[in-house]
Amino acid sequence: MFSSLHIHNYRLYAAGGLVSNTGTWMGRVAQDWLILTELTDHSATALGIATGLQFAPFLVLAPWAGALADRFPKRRIMLTTQSTLMATATLLAWLTVTGRVQLWQVFALALVQGLAQAVDNPARQTFVGEMVGSDHLTNAVGLNSASFHAGRLIGPGVAGLIIAAYGTGVAMGANAASFAVLLLALAAMRTGELRPAPLARGKGQIRAGVAYVRGRPDIQLVMALVFVLGTFGLNFQLTIALMATRAFGKGPTEFGLLGSVMAVGSLAAALLSARRARPRLRVLLVALGGFTAASAAAALAPTYAAFAVALVPCGLAALTALTTANAYVQLAVDPVMRGRVMALYMAIFLGGTPIGAPLIGRLGDWAGPRWSIGIGSVAVGLALALALAWLAKRENVRVSCRPGERPALQVRRTLSAGEAEPAPEVPR
Repeated sequence: MFSSLHIHNYRLYAAGGLVSNTGTWMGRVAQDWLILTELTDHSATALGIATGLQFAPFLVLAPWAGALADRFPKRRIMLTTQSTLMATATLLAWLTVTGRVQLWQVFALALVQGLAQAVDNPARQTFVGEMVGSDHLTNAVGLNSASFHAGRLIGPGVAGLIIAAYGTGVAMGANAASFAVLLLALAAMRTGELRPAPLARGKGQIRAGVAYVRGRPDIQLVMALVFVLGTFGLNFQLTIALMATRAFGKGPTEFGLLGSVMAVGSLAAALLSARRARPRLRVLLVALGGFTAASAAAALAPTYAAFAVALVPCGLAALTALTTANAYVQLAVDPVMRGRVMALYMAIFLGGTPIGAPLIGRLGDWAGPRWSIGIGSVAVGLALALALAWLAKRENVRVSCRPGERPALQVRRTLSAGEAEPAPEVPR
């Protein structure tokens, strides 16, 4: 389960990432609380706009961000982007502590953070392979998710306590300080032990990445499912805030606790993913089915306690789907294409949030907070049904992936009378 931690550079990265992830979740809770209770009168629309601005650059910049990740050293890119994120977090904390913060400033800083994250994400996703190699990639992806959701387990609860005791600005300041730990970890790495992929040079690199994905139906299927999940199902930053404040009338401590409760399921899923030898399509499909049921239960929960309990399987199912999809795509592609393909993957996964978050925020204002979660259950369930119907039209579909081997979506059909040859493998 922890084999990647035997690698020195990854061990540094994982430690720095855990601290940074904890701070990031503290910052998210603090920003949401600031918007909902200090800058607006519990406006779901304003919260949805802020969330959308943070994720809009993923959609717009994905092709260029992926090309940058394939063209330049990924560690150098991360040093720049993480420094930018630390600067914006520091500025927002200062504005909040001094009482000068305004809603437009939160929106502007959310956009700048989104720009930095859009460039950072494909570099960070593919940098994992340079630290651990293909043999440990699935394990490292699972441990990265475990680190992220361990931070999610710790951060929201701590943020709620800090906000209640010292104010929103102090929680934001802790987030700003956490970026320094990851920067120190990146600076202390042994660069000679990294395994950098060949850098892509020349013109037409973006077009080449798009063309590569067009020829891979297995990747297209995974991306389509992840798009629906990310756009309509994974807006818990928004929906948990709405449920806590409007459906149950709770304060910052109870609000922060919900994020930590959901992270219990997410952390369990990440650790289970780290144990799997290879990602499988059927695991992704089963996880999406589990998410559909669990999110429906959360939307219908009659009490705060029942809602909290329902968030555990929500986190378990969602994170199982995401770690499986992430590892599948990374192992599926040629290393020289990995940055561009992962940028498209993250754009599809996160780029739908600028569309989904404001719409779901508006839906929460119009139909109530429960529908902001219920719509995710409906959308993911429908996407899963369509995917199963697509696969059912093809007999004996098999999707496989072994470490170091490109996954193949193999489709066989029954031969008609007079046919001597089977259908060819779907082009990769």
